[in-house]
Amino acid sequence: MTESVRLVIFDCDGVLVDSERIGVRIDVQVLAALGWAMTEAEVVERFMGRSDAYMVSQIEAHLGRPLPADWEAPYQHLYRRAFDAELAPVPGIVDALERITIATCVASSGTHERMRYTLGLTGLYDRFAGRIFSASEVAHGKPAPDLFLHAATRMAVAPADCVVVEDSRFGVEAARAAGMRALGYAGGLTPRRWLEGPGTVVFDDMRELPRLVHVAARLAPPRAQA
Repeated sequence: MTESVRLVIFDCDGVLVDSERIGVRIDVQVLAALGWAMTEAEVVERFMGRSDAYMVSQIEAHLGRPLPADWEAPYQHLYRRAFDAELAPVPGIVDALERITIATCVASSGTHERMRYTLGLTGLYDRFAGRIFSASEVAHGKPAPDLFLHAATRMAVAPADCVVVEDSRFGVEAARAAGMRALGYAGGLTPRRWLEGPGTVVFDDMRELPRLVHVAARLAPPRAQA
């Protein structure tokens, strides 16, 4: 097979910024305050990698009532205080980015506002400015392929020539549905077995990423979801 990778698409949370551990911890507190007791493991399984809109829909379904438009306001300081104190780049990612020579972009379930904050806080925003895409721009978030296909279109690269770097089950499923190869980062909260599948290389050390981009390129791209 001819090696063909022209674009590396990065998820943000848990791949570029080490935010998942912090965010899930605060999510548990917020959900409990709303009346839904969940463990961190349950939050990871149900929500990690999904969009804010999806999480809100599930909270409303569980509570049996709509949330007010400003429901997040009383809790935002909890996330900001924790991120300001603790947030850092994922270990090894800065070195990996320095050694990746092909085009890159970001495609995340997070909002643009959130990514400006987290990527800016960790010094990574300028590396991707102008090449950052959010689930808020498409009809369906992960695990649907819409966001990754949107990113590829905007970057003028065919899906089969893209490699996605993800740390969530829903993220790697979205990559496969888009007909893209995936690199599943298992150095975070997601169990390795949730990331394994066709067209996917699972790894746990970001320093290996530049080499693994070329390893993934030799895999057959998954069949895109009809």
